[in-house]
Amino acid sequence: MAQSALGALLRRLREERRLSLRELSQLSEVDHAYISRLETGEKESPSEDVVGKLIKVLKPSESVGRILRFLAQAPETDPMLVDLIWDDPTIDPELFQSAAGMRFRGNTRPDWKRVIQKIRKLREDMEGG
Repeated sequence: MAQSALGALLRRLREERRLSLRELSQLSEVDHAYISRLETGEKESPSEDVVGKLIKVLKPSESVGRILRFLAQAPETDPMLVDLIWDDPTIDPELFQSAAGMRFRGNTRPDWKRVIQKIRKLREDMEGG
């Protein structure tokens, strides 16, 4: 099974804090096998309680915490978007959610950088006009 966006973000946050799965499990009181399944995409849509426990231990920024909560409810989100927010912290949760909610035709993956740029431009146009 392909890694989910939630799993990609969880793994990055865990690795940033230099925690093993077992350490995160002990600190968060969430089963390590369940965390592993979330990271690999085998499990999706954890409860708010589980997400809250993981956030408490992983201590992401408020913005990334909000994105993590969103991803727990939006398992269809492209994991490539996580790479983009990791590299560009100026992408706020609303911008992320707007991009994640877009649907595309065909088999090619969207260029998420361009999508984000277009959404930003649209926001500027709406706010300025």
